[in-house]
Amino acid sequence: MTIKIVPNEKGNPPGKLADAELHFTSGPLEGLKLIGFGIWERRSGNGRNVTFPARQYSVNGERRSFALLRPMSDAAGQDRIRDLVLQAYGQFEAEAAVAS
Repeated sequence: MTIKIVPNEKGNPPGKLADAELHFTSGPLEGLKLIGFGIWERRSGNGRNVTFPARQYSVNGERRSFALLRPMSDAAGQDRIRDLVLQAYGQFEAEAAVAS
């Protein structure tokens, strides 16, 4: 699996730094990608956060979200993906700084 970073060059919405895609390079998912990850600056300004793919829906006029990528039993799986996405974004930033 590789992680592709797509920078948020428009700056909208505020605080969104980039999108991330998981590209599967082997196994039964080879040739497919999972989109919908967002990399955000934390509101407190201290660090970054990753949001996962989700589908929004309404119940009695209230907006809710249904996570599309969820742990089967161990929530640490999400932490591993979050860490990998943040690591890929850090590498993307470092490469962009060298190029400019």
